[in-house]
Amino acid sequence: MREIVLGTAGHVDHGKTSFVRALTGIDTDRLKEEKERGITIELGFAYLDLPCGHRLGIIDVPGHERFVKNMVAGVTGIDLVAFVIAADEGIMPQTREHFEICRLLGVKKGLIIITKKDMVEADWLALVVEEVRSFFSDSFLAEAPLVMVSSTTGEGIDEARHTLDKLVSSCEFAEAYGPFRLAIDRIFSMKGFGAVVTGTSLSGRVAVGDDIMVYPGELEGKIRGIQVHGQSVELVEAGNRTAINIQGLEMEMLERGNVLATPGCLKPSYMLDAEFLFLSSNDKPLKNRARVRVHLGTAEIMGRVVLLEEEELAPGKSANVQLLLEEPVGVWPGDHYVVRRYSPVTTIGGGVIVNNSAPKRKRFKEENSRIFSLYHNGTQEDLVLLLLRESGLDGLTGPELSVKMGCFGNRFKKLMNGPISSRSVVVVDSEKQLFVAEDVYAALLKKITDIVTAYHRESPLKPGLPKEELRSRLQKGLGMRLFQLCLTDLGKKGIIVLEEGIVRLAGHQVSLRANEKEIREKMDRLFADGGLSAPTMKEVYSAFPDVSQPLLMEVLSLLVKDGVITKVTNDFYFHTRTLAELQEKLLGYLLKEGDIDAPRFKDMTGLTRKFSIPLLEYFDKIKLTLRVGDKRVLRSKN
Repeated sequence: MREIVLGTAGHVDHGKTSFVRALTGIDTDRLKEEKERGITIELGFAYLDLPCGHRLGIIDVPGHERFVKNMVAGVTGIDLVAFVIAADEGIMPQTREHFEICRLLGVKKGLIIITKKDMVEADWLALVVEEVRSFFSDSFLAEAPLVMVSSTTGEGIDEARHTLDKLVSSCEFAEAYGPFRLAIDRIFSMKGFGAVVTGTSLSGRVAVGDDIMVYPGELEGKIRGIQVHGQSVELVEAGNRTAINIQGLEMEMLERGNVLATPGCLKPSYMLDAEFLFLSSNDKPLKNRARVRVHLGTAEIMGRVVLLEEEELAPGKSANVQLLLEEPVGVWPGDHYVVRRYSPVTTIGGGVIVNNSAPKRKRFKEENSRIFSLYHNGTQEDLVLLLLRESGLDGLTGPELSVKMGCFGNRFKKLMNGPISSRSVVVVDSEKQLFVAEDVYAALLKKITDIVTAYHRESPLKPGLPKEELRSRLQKGLGMRLFQLCLTDLGKKGIIVLEEGIVRLAGHQVSLRANEKEIREKMDRLFADGGLSAPTMKEVYSAFPDVSQPLLMEVLSLLVKDGVITKVTNDFYFHTRTLAELQEKLLGYLLKEGDIDAPRFKDMTGLTRKFSIPLLEYFDKIKLTLRVGDKRVLRSKN
């Protein structure tokens, strides 16, 4: 059965720890300094088995203003809050601050405990109750049960226990879904066992022997042991106060604020999109890029609040913001956070994370409102498309998208069925589960078509654009699988043709203008007349002094493509008829003499070494001859 976690809240010295001790018999103050000073400094832990069958895990938080960051760490992940207010003082500064923190962290249920009932008169007590009810009106505690107790005499403790039993049994606490996550609030070492961390398990489940990862450092370890309230267990589920012994990691490698989680379920990031409420209790506006303390889970991280649509934010107002953090953090969309001023350290606001690894957004852009509107009101499919559009041509793998959505396993597969079926998401690689948005993909298809069209216009004598050159013109590092999918799709649609590594439009044909036809005819005669003493490229350029070298090369390439000219080396081209005649002559010689060397080839052709050596190597290349030492023999057809 899922454990329910209760957290205390309230001003210093209002009796939170005494109430927990009276309720459970457990003293949550474990530090020597806490006992000497009579105040809670660190988080304390207890539990209570309720008649309804639930075990209530209890986190006792410090109330002193100096230890509010410890309080925030303790309230993270609680299901219920016991808001403690002393009858002799009523509403105090940390009452207000703790209440705002609970609201900002999304606490929805709880009860109100008025302590020190025995220290005041009945009339005073009635005034305090009236003040408390007024304070909590229009909040999640407006209709909460209120119990008056004395932790010294025990009066009201049974009623508090009974109230908690009714509150817990009437609530539907579904198991938190997803991979395992635990926000670490305490670290210690046990001799012979190594590092132990504690915290409230926020989601999923984990068992002894499972691999585990500590974020944001992405340190890998294995679970050696699990305890819940001092009892060893093999498996722990969401909602439990948990201690986990990690094998493979030392205590010095860990710190409060780290998250222990299933490997691969978080992506550390410095930049978060968030909804932000600036509390009405603030006495002056919040300026853009104000440096603040951001509390996420049990972590306190320095950062800045970027106001995307305002220069400053008035008290009581909400805004769409980016949190720029000075250290990376691993969170999910939907996680709550609290912001405290850098100095003086007071709680000023907070809200909900809506994108856990956002791109940097420019301020005062219309698209910001559209994007945040999708965060607030869009469907899960809308968010998938937004995240894929923002990832562009790089796309996102299934695991990457799953982490950014905070949606995993069968739920994620079911979520993706719709957009994949409707083709609003394109599957680039089914094995690696690589996805891109359909409109991003369509834009890439158009860009490919436009580039090839422009290439034909600029180079009409070339058959098409080399495949790799086309890829390099699209985007640096464009994935080969995505590029090949585009070429395949365009080919199936009859838009392009890919032949021997050359991409062309399906309807493209090389067409020569009048002057280009004249150049072609003249070049054909030039090589035909040259015979075996064909012109070098330098001589070709000299023969056409008024024609640009690029155009000459295009015409020559066209002649090669059409089989009129044959390329032997980069500098030697021969008329194809001339080479065919030489090939027949060489074949007859070899059939008669058996072999030939360079001097005899020169004698047979009347050529100089400048021409004869490239031609001999050409016949080796086309596999007519085989070089054996200094001689060539007829290559066997077998």
